Amino acid sequence: MLTFNDATGLSGDLSRLLPRADAATVSRVHDQVSTIVSAVREGGDAAVGELTERFDGWRGAPVEVDAATRRAALEALDPALAAALERAAEQVRWFHQRVRPTDWRDEHNGARLGVGYRPVQRAGVYVPGGLAVYPSTVLMTVIPAQVAGVSEIVLCSPARDGQVDATILAAAQMLGVGRVFGIGGAQAVAAMAYGTQTVPACDKIVGPGNAYVAEAKMQVAAAGVCGIDARAGTTEVAIIADASADPRLVACDLVAQAEHDPDAICLLITPDRALIARTEEALAAEVATTRHRERVTTAIDRHGVALLVRDLDQAVEAANTFAAEHLEIQTAEPAAVAERINYAGGVFVGATTPVALGDYCAGPNHTLPTGGTARYTGGLSTEDFLVRVNWVEYSHDALAALAPTVSALAAAEDLPAHARAVQARTEMRRDG
Repeated sequence: MLTFNDATGLSGDLSRLLPRADAATVSRVHDQVSTIVSAVREGGDAAVGELTERFDGWRGAPVEVDAATRRAALEALDPALAAALERAAEQVRWFHQRVRPTDWRDEHNGARLGVGYRPVQRAGVYVPGGLAVYPSTVLMTVIPAQVAGVSEIVLCSPARDGQVDATILAAAQMLGVGRVFGIGGAQAVAAMAYGTQTVPACDKIVGPGNAYVAEAKMQVAAAGVCGIDARAGTTEVAIIADASADPRLVACDLVAQAEHDPDAICLLITPDRALIARTEEALAAEVATTRHRERVTTAIDRHGVALLVRDLDQAVEAANTFAAEHLEIQTAEPAAVAERINYAGGVFVGATTPVALGDYCAGPNHTLPTGGTARYTGGLSTEDFLVRVNWVEYSHDALAALAPTVSALAAAEDLPAHARAVQARTEMRRDG
């Protein structure tokens, strides 16, 4: 099931041995999303309705879910699930409160300098609901926005026959989300970015989704319409494992991510050839009994790779090159290996820390960068909903001390009015 790639004799770039979405698919998705985004930008609600009918098969979008329906969904929620959501919410809130950056001011050479953090006015969150529904994503996207102090949150999630999934509605109501719309796909992202007659335009759009949702986020961000968190697209997992790893646990974790999407990417990196064979056996057993067997099989056959490396040094090199959304370390000394990982959306250290825990309630966000973008960005956090505002306050003496620096740089750049703006202020003290 896993494609076997041997890197033991390779030096240098390992990229060609690592799984990625194929270029033709990426190009096709880009073009289709561009058409969708343009249609919503120009046609508003009418375009959203036409696209929803085409892709989701029902008429009448966009639909805003009223407060009474959301309240009813929460009241009808299974008590055990409600308790689980509340427990997960507490864990997620605790973590995001602690990573929220704080304002600071300090004195330096007579100047008062610092940074202030201000929440965006309106945030749009996307909650997937196609192959599966994700009330956990409601927690992961809404809670950091609330911790940041965002005053208005707009949530979009796909609807079936005009109805958003009740568990998503219940989770949104539990957290006090203000507005919920039954819109999915790239058209939902475009609606939150540009605004329609029904959906308000948002300053920041966050949340995971399929390749179309991820591409739509990238396109509206590139257009400068709004900010986004990252390309949080189709899920991927990489596992560094050595001879000490339990192949059954490795197989379970590959299957767990593959059941998200038939385009999911699963990568096993190991210096132990025997582990690959034992993992294949365990995979066959796990896949045979899993509920979403067809989806899992497609994902592993299409984008499942077992990479044989020389040693753990090359395993770390491969992992940093791949920059996985999720990276598990199942080795004899997992913490030591994890310390050497520079690029990953989330690092899950040790055999008792599966990605599935992070998907629901570990604390850090499950909205993570995919497609190698973890090389330059991280997972969704409170900071994504904050705008950093620099604070600059100079006394006359501090300004005078830096006046020669400004004059020299202004002369080098042929911007004499810059130097004059400082000179006029230093002259005021002399004239006084």
